Amino acid sequence: MLWPKTATRDVAGQLVIGGIPVPQLVAEYGTPLYIYDEATIRAQCAAYREALARYYPGPSRIVYAGKAYLSVGLLRLVVEEGLWLDVVSGGELQLALAAGFPPGRIVFHGNNKSEDELQLALEAGIGAVVVDNHYELDLLERLLRDTRQYLAVLVRVNPGVEAHTHAHRKTGQVDSKFGLLIETGDALRAVRRILEMPGLRLRGYHAHIGSQVFELEPYVLAVERLFDFAREMAARFGVVPEEISPGGGLAIQYLPDDPALDIEAFVQTVAGAVQRAAQKARFPLPVLGLEPGRSIVGPAGVAVYRVGAIKEIPGVRCYVSVDGGMADNIRPALYGARYTAVLANRDGPADSVVTIAGKYCESGDVLVDGATLPEPRPGDLVAIAAAGAYCLAMASNYNLALRPAVVLVREGQARLLQRRERIEDVLQREVGAGESSESLAAVELPTPP
Repeated sequence: MLWPKTATRDVAGQLVIGGIPVPQLVAEYGTPLYIYDEATIRAQCAAYREALARYYPGPSRIVYAGKAYLSVGLLRLVVEEGLWLDVVSGGELQLALAAGFPPGRIVFHGNNKSEDELQLALEAGIGAVVVDNHYELDLLERLLRDTRQYLAVLVRVNPGVEAHTHAHRKTGQVDSKFGLLIETGDALRAVRRILEMPGLRLRGYHAHIGSQVFELEPYVLAVERLFDFAREMAARFGVVPEEISPGGGLAIQYLPDDPALDIEAFVQTVAGAVQRAAQKARFPLPVLGLEPGRSIVGPAGVAVYRVGAIKEIPGVRCYVSVDGGMADNIRPALYGARYTAVLANRDGPADSVVTIAGKYCESGDVLVDGATLPEPRPGDLVAIAAAGAYCLAMASNYNLALRPAVVLVREGQARLLQRRERIEDVLQREVGAGESSESLAAVELPTPP
């Protein structure tokens, strides 16, 4: 699935999402604009639920990886779908609490949680913290020393499994900043410490091998290594895991030739591996936790830009510049991510190969290199598919860009999730931004030689 489930063209050739022509949304909300299709998000959630019900007879939970994209409106939809939430910072946790997300369904990840963040998690009464290192255990020991609170924890084990994805998206190999290594004994020492610490309850083990992973075999290997470790911990300490989580990271389509997203095959593979490993270990079936993020919101999101300058370099390339770029989507510049683009305001023969360039002051600010479109003209609208994950989450104010508006569409109705950022929002952080021009003019400048 490359485009949202409701995407189509009307008789005028306009791209329609959620029953609304994209040019109509642009007329109301401007560009750049991010459009999320509610029907697609709900369908992805349902696909995970139904596959788990079909292939896993034990208890399970779907934990939405909020780092893919967070907003209050999206979180309320996630709650309705019965999902849990994975946060990786105090900011994400505070947004979730502000949205009314049930704290008991929140899991806190991260490789360098601060004492303040852990204190916030304790005060909120979240469902679990995923322990990533011994420094974190030092902080928790201090925070829990004089309280009667109890905190459920999972140990993030580094399984030494290398996923076939970009180097920046790998997280499960030995050389990673994430997780406690099994082979060095770090993971074992963490389990021993947790079992000895008042206030902590070991719930199970977690691993995450990477993101945008197409192959399923690495997940099987990660599950096997988690259970091998769990068997050793059971033999040493008598502790049997209540929960096993091989994380998320399932790939989605960004280009027509990419393999199609297959949630059912992913769940069937992981669920089968967990059942076999649990039987081998003679453990009861644990809670199987899956952490999809990209595969929930990625295909549901479409980014829309307006074409401005067009620069033709004969025999080289044609640059089509748009009014967004790396400030709202850093992925192409960061690790060469590739996207599919179309014109949203009109259709026609796709006979022009162009480079869709952003407006920011970097030569690497290119959204799509080699896009095939009808010959673009200034004022055209360019829509980029599969823009729902990690674009807005990593958006910045580079060149003092203002972050775009975000709308959710459903059956002909649009709901604003996030308004367009205003310059006033940015200036609020600037000390002295309201000073008069006279006071600035009074500053003495050095006399040139």
